Amino acid sequence: MLAARKSSERGASAVEYGLLIAGIAALIVVIVFAFGDNIRDIFNSTCDAVATGSGCTSD
Repeated sequence: MLAARKSSERGASAVEYGLLIAGIAALIVVIVFAFGDNIRDIFNSTCDAVATGSGCTSD
């Protein structure tokens, strides 16, 4: 009986970790969509500031 209970707890832990990872992934997606344009502008301005003529692309 103890072994069966431990096995069921492992399954519950795996589900909890899966939900936690899914939540973090969803949060990252929301952040990227919300701040994507601002982040791209920051990278482009930084690239322009240190540009050597190669390696930077613009849209």
